[in-house]
Amino acid sequence: MSSTATKAPARAVFPFTAIVGQEEMKLALILNTIDPRIGGVMIMGDRGTGKTTTIRALANLLPEINVVVDDPFNSDPEDPELMSDEVKVLTTSGQTPAITQMQVPMVDLPLGATEDRVCGTIDIEKALAEGVKAFEPGLLAKANRGILYVDEVNLLDDHLVDVLLDSAASGWNTVEREGISIRHPARFVLVGSGNPEEGELRPQLLDRFGMHAEIHTVKDPTLRVQIVEERAQFDQDPHTYLENHQADQQALQEQLVNAQNNLAHVNIDHELRVNISQVCSELDVDGLRGDIVSNRAAKAIAAFEGRTEVTVEDIRRVITLCLRHRLRKDPLESIDSGYKVSKVFRQVFGLPDEEEADIAA
Repeated sequence: MSSTATKAPARAVFPFTAIVGQEEMKLALILNTIDPRIGGVMIMGDRGTGKTTTIRALANLLPEINVVVDDPFNSDPEDPELMSDEVKVLTTSGQTPAITQMQVPMVDLPLGATEDRVCGTIDIEKALAEGVKAFEPGLLAKANRGILYVDEVNLLDDHLVDVLLDSAASGWNTVEREGISIRHPARFVLVGSGNPEEGELRPQLLDRFGMHAEIHTVKDPTLRVQIVEERAQFDQDPHTYLENHQADQQALQEQLVNAQNNLAHVNIDHELRVNISQVCSELDVDGLRGDIVSNRAAKAIAAFEGRTEVTVEDIRRVITLCLRHRLRKDPLESIDSGYKVSKVFRQVFGLPDEEEADIAA
């Protein structure tokens, strides 16, 4: 498999390993890359904090993927769950499709997008006249096996957000019109971002995002200067800047690939699973999504660090990201910063409060 970290991209993209700060956002994105079943991440925070830059950098970091030539759905030539129906028919008949490699797709969904643009359309006239399923793929097809990014997702029509979340959860997109039905694989990491000042998503939709990361403008002057200088160096000479970060990019890429391969071997002890569910219960989290996502995220972080057993520390690092956005019952309430989740987590797992821990230290 060729590596995007070892060759200069066609268009210079700021390297992921050079991004300063915003650790919460970076961790959430990495864990969703390791296990897309976590269900995506909602990033809420100030304007101009590098949300888009970070997401593009992550997509560029990932290794190239094998796809079937001229297939509009980026079908995986080896995994039937990630194949279009046409490719599946081809492989089951014993034929081997032509294969090429492509950069992991990173699709931007514009705010004004229609449902047809997102899901794709069926040409009814052609279907009736020629008897074929004439399908014009949409953005969900293009995003299969990649990242679908929705900036200002809190301003997007609720119905479209629902469609995106359904596809992200099921891994399939189905388009039905006039008795004709077409479906194709649509497994992607859904990343939404927005500014809370412009309104929050309804709790019912917010709950369906796997993780919720908060980002803030860096206040430390020294760190701000470092960020500005890093960006200036990149803009001045992108090629040299990328060369200087090549080793770090390669190392992180290998770490991600190893984590994806080892995820199935990671175990989480039964007692830890019970404690996670107790935290969700005491926080009055609706449904079981919080339990499921917390378990998956804890396994993903253990895999990322090359371990096969989940620890309490793993859970501590991810549980706020997985639960804070599930506590809001009233649309007018603001999202918990993480204090409530952290407090209940420490009580359930028998850890001292943060204030006590600071005193002891």
